[in-house]
Amino acid sequence: MVDSNNLKSRKIFSFLLKKECIIAVYILLAIIAGFKQYQHHSYNNYLIFKYVYYHTIDLQNLYNNYPEYGDSNHYGPIFSVFIAPFALLPDGLGMILWNVANVAVLLFGIFSLPISIRKRSIIAWICAHETLTALFSFQFNIALTGLIILSFSYLIKQKEVKSALLIAIGTLIKLYGIVGLAFFFFARNKLKFIIAGLIAFCILFALPIILSSPTFVVQSYADWYNSLVHKNATNASLTSFQDISLMGMARRISGNVELSNTPFLLGGLLLFGLPYLRVSQFKHLAFRLMVLASTLIFTVIFSSGSESPTYIIAFAGVAIWFVIQQKNNWVVGLFIFAFILTSLSPTDIFPRAIKEFIRLYSLKALPCIIIWLTIIFQMLKEDFGSYLTTDK
Repeated sequence: MVDSNNLKSRKIFSFLLKKECIIAVYILLAIIAGFKQYQHHSYNNYLIFKYVYYHTIDLQNLYNNYPEYGDSNHYGPIFSVFIAPFALLPDGLGMILWNVANVAVLLFGIFSLPISIRKRSIIAWICAHETLTALFSFQFNIALTGLIILSFSYLIKQKEVKSALLIAIGTLIKLYGIVGLAFFFFARNKLKFIIAGLIAFCILFALPIILSSPTFVVQSYADWYNSLVHKNATNASLTSFQDISLMGMARRISGNVELSNTPFLLGGLLLFGLPYLRVSQFKHLAFRLMVLASTLIFTVIFSSGSESPTYIIAFAGVAIWFVIQQKNNWVVGLFIFAFILTSLSPTDIFPRAIKEFIRLYSLKALPCIIIWLTIIFQMLKEDFGSYLTTDK
């Protein structure tokens, strides 16, 4: 009986780790989230995205507040081109397909990683709940996570042009994408990567002209910059739903809303850059994957614009870090802590008072901060030649 139960459990586990099963689950999550939000008329983010296209073709300022939605757009002008196929559809169908497209890019990124299919599948399952959280908000961060991971994978596989193109796309839609440049030192042909990147940026910069005009596009980039400056200034509030970051924690715990981002960013960049001094470790895949994990987490915990759905980016980093680790009590305990506090804290598993306490003090960021510091410590101390030696 025991052997029979174990065999059944192994078969179930094996089925759940199949790529086809994971794809089906993610698509189902995308459809359910999109349909639910459409039914409840809760899709303001999607309306913002949709009208980026319509405001572009009408030559209207992309960053004003409009009566169609209760917020403002913060994505680059190129976004108008990518959202166009969805904006032209009826809202219900458009938002569901938008969600499906986002999870497709994320899964494409995860399954492109140069590790075993088992590890890739585990990463996908670990990210599933954060993905669902982002799907309810129709977040582009899902696809952006996939673009960052893909830019890494292509660079590792010596496909510099594809990597540079994806970094350019991610950056010109949402500035977070520029973190893909952190993988530059892993490029075999660095000159090819640089030239491809410059060409891609120039083409993509001008691409919205097909929907508008050269003057409008240039003005839109200036307007985009101003909107981001204004958004950054308003994020640093003690009660907003954003600033779920290291700086946000410091501001909210201290009660000092005037606390500057600069010292945190300078310290973070210093720590982020120190592992690059270990050039001898660059040849090890595990070290490169740790750079990827560090980059994904860094992007979120050092951004005052981070909100709960943004954490799909950071949690992908947590997942990558976890699957390549030689497991011990600290690693497992830290991962469980992150899954409970970072991923599950916005859900109804937590009582409302506790959820509000976590939100008010930006504590969703805490496990990711600790894991990021752990990653930096490991990258400075350990020899990664022994990692992934049994990866199959």
